[in-house]
Amino acid sequence: MACTNCSTADGGAPKGCNNNGTCGTDSCNKLSVFDWLSNMTLPGGQAPFDAAEIRFKNGRKEFFRNTEKLTLAIGDIVATEASPGHDIGIVTLTGELVKIQMKKKGDNPDKELAKIYRKASQRDIDIWTEARNKEEAVRMRAREIAINLKLEMKISDVEFQGDGSKATFYYTANDRVDFRQLIKEFAQDFKIRIEMKQVGFRQEAARLGGIGSCGRELCCSTWLTDFRSVNTSAARYQQLSLNPQKLAGQCGKLKCCLNYELDTYLDALKDMPDMETKLYTEKGDAYCQKIDIFKEIMWFSYANAPAQWMVLPVAKVKEIVAINKKKERVAALEDYVVETVQEVEKKFENVVGQDSLTRFDQPKKKNNNKNKKRKPSNFKNAPKKD
Repeated sequence: MACTNCSTADGGAPKGCNNNGTCGTDSCNKLSVFDWLSNMTLPGGQAPFDAAEIRFKNGRKEFFRNTEKLTLAIGDIVATEASPGHDIGIVTLTGELVKIQMKKKGDNPDKELAKIYRKASQRDIDIWTEARNKEEAVRMRAREIAINLKLEMKISDVEFQGDGSKATFYYTANDRVDFRQLIKEFAQDFKIRIEMKQVGFRQEAARLGGIGSCGRELCCSTWLTDFRSVNTSAARYQQLSLNPQKLAGQCGKLKCCLNYELDTYLDALKDMPDMETKLYTEKGDAYCQKIDIFKEIMWFSYANAPAQWMVLPVAKVKEIVAINKKKERVAALEDYVVETVQEVEKKFENVVGQDSLTRFDQPKKKNNNKNKKRKPSNFKNAPKKD
């Protein structure tokens, strides 16, 4: 997820990446926000909004109050208030856009928020980096402990607080889990404060990220924050195969993208005859086999010849339906069939296995003089022995 600012500057260095100060977003990361007010100044006498949006691990974002009147820019690493101690995060948004973002998420801009203590020092960053480097090993050890206790849960992620005093364990479970003994063993093993937080399967996929079947990053981990329910009827309206393996995303639930074009299909289906439409002709009854919504054509076949499909435009189907409502039958569907241009089948010759794999290799030249003894240069002029 990059913006146009991420082009290459003179000298080969990227302009907008690595927090170089000219990026309009909070770097190419999850749920990035473009600061379109960055080059604008406030009217005279108006103070900037005293809150900032801070990003933590895996797209977790929270709002904090800038009570110390720090000069903050996108990409700055700051120390924020936490319970207990402090946390380390990266500034993603400042100024008036924070107020808009809070209203978008349903938060009151005037409510009491946690504070931003200071800009992070090098010592703060070193402790934060050291804690982040331990997360993977702690996660694997936590999974081993949960398996040994035979708990029906999956620990998907571990997030250390910036000062290393607390760790949050994110887990998924189908049923309620009694993890009191688990917390005791975690505290004994890791010697830190433990917090357990259950997340849904979609939230788990959003935190961990990944590549979807479309070849792009998951929507939920890059820009999607509103997880709406998805029904199988969405796939049915779009004429998709009701195969759970194809319709399910990385989270195991129906893909969120099934809702993206659903409204367009529903609008197009308003003027389309139903899939259960039956046409009555003198040659027999015909049933609908397939619909192409946007081309506005339908495929029908007779009951006694289900393999022979005929293409009819929607206007002709409506015309036949109107005739059938008058208790009349049309002569045959062939009178209404659209002339379709059949594509010429491309024939390819299968030559797999006919050519040798070594046909381009250079043959080795035989050296006939290899085993022969080298004759002296004056062999012909040598005196003959008596």
